[in-house]
Amino acid sequence: MIREDLRNIAIIAHVDHGKTTLVDQMLKQGGTFRENQVVEDRVMDSNALERERGITILAKNTSIHYNGVKINVIDTPGHADFSGEVERVLKMVTGVLILVDAAEGPMPQTRFVTQKALEMGLRLIIVVNKVDRPDARVKEVIDEVLELLMDLNASDEQLESPFVFCSGRAGTSSLDPDVAGTDLKPLFDTILSHFPPMEADETGTLQLLVSSIDYNEYVGRIGIGRIERGTAKVGADVVVCNYNHPELRARGKIVNLYEIEGLGRVPCESAKAGDIVCFSGLEKINIGDTVCASDAVEAVPFVRISEPTVEMIFSVNDSPFAGKEGKFVTTRHLRERLYRELLKDVSLRVEDTDSADSFRVSGRGEMHLSILIETMRREGYEFQVSSPKVLYKTIDGVLYEPVERLIVDVPETGSVFQSMGERKGELVHMNVIGSRTRLEFLIPARGLFGYKSQFLTDTKGEGVMSSVFFEYQPYKGEIARKTTGSLVAFETGEAVTYGLFNAQGRGTLFIGPGTPVYEGMVVGFSPKDEDINVNVCKTKHLTNTRSSASDDALRLITPKKMSLEEALEFIGDDELLEITPLNVRVRKRILDSELRAKARAKAKLQA
Repeated sequence: MIREDLRNIAIIAHVDHGKTTLVDQMLKQGGTFRENQVVEDRVMDSNALERERGITILAKNTSIHYNGVKINVIDTPGHADFSGEVERVLKMVTGVLILVDAAEGPMPQTRFVTQKALEMGLRLIIVVNKVDRPDARVKEVIDEVLELLMDLNASDEQLESPFVFCSGRAGTSSLDPDVAGTDLKPLFDTILSHFPPMEADETGTLQLLVSSIDYNEYVGRIGIGRIERGTAKVGADVVVCNYNHPELRARGKIVNLYEIEGLGRVPCESAKAGDIVCFSGLEKINIGDTVCASDAVEAVPFVRISEPTVEMIFSVNDSPFAGKEGKFVTTRHLRERLYRELLKDVSLRVEDTDSADSFRVSGRGEMHLSILIETMRREGYEFQVSSPKVLYKTIDGVLYEPVERLIVDVPETGSVFQSMGERKGELVHMNVIGSRTRLEFLIPARGLFGYKSQFLTDTKGEGVMSSVFFEYQPYKGEIARKTTGSLVAFETGEAVTYGLFNAQGRGTLFIGPGTPVYEGMVVGFSPKDEDINVNVCKTKHLTNTRSSASDDALRLITPKKMSLEEALEFIGDDELLEITPLNVRVRKRILDSELRAKARAKAKLQA
């Protein structure tokens, strides 16, 4: 049977090209909201972190009704670190809207997700968004998209994909780049005409592939997926199996069943092949599992998720300030939270280590892991993390490392070439676009650690950079990572103006007066490639001729406040990042200065 009344589509694009804003307008013009209803911008970005950063982290499901057809839309993440989300949701759709910025053109993540869609044989509609930008270059972007499709070995049918020209913010679309649109009707019409209705076997036995997992404290795990065959009914006895793990067999019952309507979930008694549904009742359901009728157990093949490339050690906080600010501070709390994250994040790996208090957490990049850290921090967790490290592979006795495809857009190229040379970057493409130059490099993933802040300094804040995993290549050799030393607090107490004034001559401080510090806490950095002990708690000795009021004359330089990502880039191998709901502190692994000096001397002897 052909489901003429249904289309399942995904929107994929590079970060900040306007996917979520376009979905807002599609929902408004599809009648999801009342005409007088007040709706906040980027309504699909429900997570507080997503709204703050302006990025989508988790894939979202919604639906729109147009001309009697239900269009299930999945808004996917644009950042490379969350591409595990993109890979699995493509299994639920038959067509993909590839969104491209009318000024920036195809970027690394556009390439990555387009390649995945082409490999799965999905139909494409190319949406050139933000055509109302003053620096839009629509004609050149069309050529760049076609070059990208040819480069990725698209089929003849995929090369003839239609183009739609939109302004997501204004809610307009047009099939002609030179004619301004008035609404999104041309986009909706193209979706219905170009994306084929799904051929569904409603009379067969149930087969439902789980592509996403949600969690609710009342009903437990909620599976989300498309019904491949048959009909799902509340109360039906089912068997859970997995294509990649044939030994898995678990019996259960569908307790609740929901269809996605607009931004909500509506309970239903049954759903048929082609529908995207949510269900609960199967306690141990996982992403990639297939829910089958008990008399016909047949697993659906599931896309292989790309492996993590970066790891960190998460451990219980053992600093002198441990337990003062966090709500969840024990090993049990940390372990439960990390393993619970695995239920939703297919790109994450968590392993126990030799120490009962530490866990090895692997992800797709620094951003991927930093989002997890920030989420846990806001939930009240207190812990510490090590500096990020790449995951190597040994193939035929040769050491391989992950290599990233890096694209930078800069007004001047000199400083970028110098940095790329130091970090083992290899130039593969160079293109002049107006007054700016776009450079494409292949660079070891470890070469990008700590580079973002340096890049912004080198380009005076005018540069744009983004990267995506390319492949594993033979080890490129040593890369000098940290060229600065740390200013380390010499004693425990409270930082005072006099002590800080003396310390700021040694480097740049992270803290101001009144900040509690402990011995071994990093309070700043020095331009010299060595650590310096400073006493920021030191007060002026009072005499008959000097009073404490004379401190008012001392002028302190404004301290540098580091974000979580900057702190992760900053910490060295002998340092840790202490994460609490109120503070992010850099500290030495060995807090005692004498023990630290002995360990350093011992390491030099062994070297």
